[in-house]
Amino acid sequence: MDTITVVVCGFDPYKNITVNPSREVCLALDREGVTADRSDLAIGVTSALLPLSFQNAWPKLQETLEKVHPDIVIATGLKTHAQSVMLERCATNFIDATKPDADDVQPRRLPIIPHAPEAYWTHLPLHAILGRFAKHDIPASLSSDAGTFVCNSLFYQLLNWSQEHNRTLAGFVSLPLVDQAHGYMPGMSLDRMIEATREVVLAAVDYYRRPLPPEILRA
Repeated sequence: MDTITVVVCGFDPYKNITVNPSREVCLALDREGVTADRSDLAIGVTSALLPLSFQNAWPKLQETLEKVHPDIVIATGLKTHAQSVMLERCATNFIDATKPDADDVQPRRLPIIPHAPEAYWTHLPLHAILGRFAKHDIPASLSSDAGTFVCNSLFYQLLNWSQEHNRTLAGFVSLPLVDQAHGYMPGMSLDRMIEATREVVLAAVDYYRRPLPPEILRA
C-alpha cells in the first residue's frame, strides 16, 4: 500500500481570538486522520502548531518538515474578515504588519527574504479543491494572497523552502472566524472547517499522484 505523508500546520491562540480555527483544524486532522479515496492508499497526517511570530513560526514548521519529510504541506491560518474558506493563490515577499505579533514585534514595509523572488504561486490544485467543496456545499473562494502579516510570511518561506524540495506540494488555506455571521451569511462552524481542510488534503493527494498543468493551479 502506498502512503502519502501530509503535514498540516496552524497557529496557536493569540490575543482577542477565543477560538483559532487553524489550531483546532490541525488537531482534529492529526487526531482523526484522513481516509483516502482509494483502498490501496494511506494518508499519514502530522500536525504542527506554530506561534503567531514572524521570527519563530517558520523555524518551528521547518523542524517538523525536516523530521517528517512530507509529500504535501497544507498551512492554515485565520483571516478575520473572511466570510468563507479562502484558498490562497500566492505568497508575496512583503511584510507590513498593522499590529504586533505574539512577540510584540511589528515590522513595516520589509521583504521577508531580501533579494528573493517577489512572489511564489501555490502548488495546490485550487479549482479541483473548489470542485470538491461544491459537492459538499462548503462555501469558499479564491484569494489573491494571504495578506502582509505572519500568515503570508510563513507561506512565503514555505514556498521558498519548497524550491529546493520540489517533490513537496505546499499551499495555504485561510479560515474565517468560527460561527461569525457576515450579513446574510450565517458563519461557518468548526466542524465545517475541519471537513473543508480534509477535502483540501484529499484534492492535494489526488493531484500529487497525477499532477495537472501549472496553469490550472493559477487560474
